[in-house]
Amino acid sequence: MNKDTNSDSSKPKKRRRGEEIEAESSSSDRTLSLEENLTFSDTLVALRIMRAQFPHIDKVSIRPFILQSQLYSSVNDRTQVDRELESLRRERVLRVFKLNTGQDDHAIMFLDDYLNQCSLLSIGGKVKDEHISLLINAGILTRQLIDPDMYWFAIPNIGSVLKGLSQGRKEILSFLNRRKYKEMMLALLEKKHLRFSPLDMRFHLRDLIGSGHLKTIHTPTGLVVQISKD
Repeated sequence: MNKDTNSDSSKPKKRRRGEEIEAESSSSDRTLSLEENLTFSDTLVALRIMRAQFPHIDKVSIRPFILQSQLYSSVNDRTQVDRELESLRRERVLRVFKLNTGQDDHAIMFLDDYLNQCSLLSIGGKVKDEHISLLINAGILTRQLIDPDMYWFAIPNIGSVLKGLSQGRKEILSFLNRRKYKEMMLALLEKKHLRFSPLDMRFHLRDLIGSGHLKTIHTPTGLVVQISKD
């Protein structure tokens, strides 16, 4: 899943479009509420905007990443998301990572961001056992449990963030489950602060809506977020 293949440098049009989107999103979309920019028509647009909105995390050096579940909450057609993600991966615009959360979680990181994250390590020639150990210790490789000779590429320094991701999910679901109708206005919920996660409420809400744990309901006064029934 993480191999970069079929690179095609003859597609400058799409690359320019992405650069324009990034420039626009970095200047304006941080100020918009989640309700105002919850959904998009294009996967790359959604990725660029969510990258710009990635929360600053104290004491952790990590480049922005987007969860695949967040894309599912932001682009209505999941088949379109999967197809466009695969195209962007083949064009070496981004990488997709399986996260060690115990769930079917995948993170997406723009390739330039990933290379910057890993820039301190460069190995040429034949890879030896000590090289693999170095990459594992640096958090760039993780060993697959089902086959000790197989490895996944990983995002360095993500361990503490994954812990916060799990705790933030539980905190939001517990909070809503304690409410009478297990729901709350999105605009009000977005303003709440999480105690157990370094990630912000916007990040978690996109994730929980896209994974199906929460659903949104349109009302005359705005979007309501509600626990999804089993």
